[in-house]
Amino acid sequence: MTTEAAIATSVKVKINGIDTGRPGQIMVMLFEDNGFPVKHKQALQTQFHSPENESLTVEFTTGKAEFAIKVLHDEDNSQTTSKNWTGLIPSEGLGFSNGARISWRGPPKFKDAKLSLADINKPISVTINYP
Repeated sequence: MTTEAAIATSVKVKINGIDTGRPGQIMVMLFEDNGFPVKHKQALQTQFHSPENESLTVEFTTGKAEFAIKVLHDEDNSQTTSKNWTGLIPSEGLGFSNGARISWRGPPKFKDAKLSLADINKPISVTINYP
């Protein structure tokens, strides 16, 4: 019988481009492939912060080998990504690890945003893009 010891590692995420003139909260979510990036309740960890400064550094502790980060400026405090009049395009600020972006095909795929715990040696940088 073999046992696999998970070693928890601290992961720092620096969020840039926060629009401090907008209301609500900044949601920072750590995901595995399952649920990324749409199903917020499936995030492994979620942190909530006020949009007081243009940048923010947060820290997660994880033992997951691969993960992705999603940042949402949740202006209406709904804990979901609100859409514009089309019902398709987000109306709130979003950012993803690896600079992954929303395209005409929809939200980014996990493979485009994933990070490997073994490769992280400095804070991950995520910039929020607003519509």
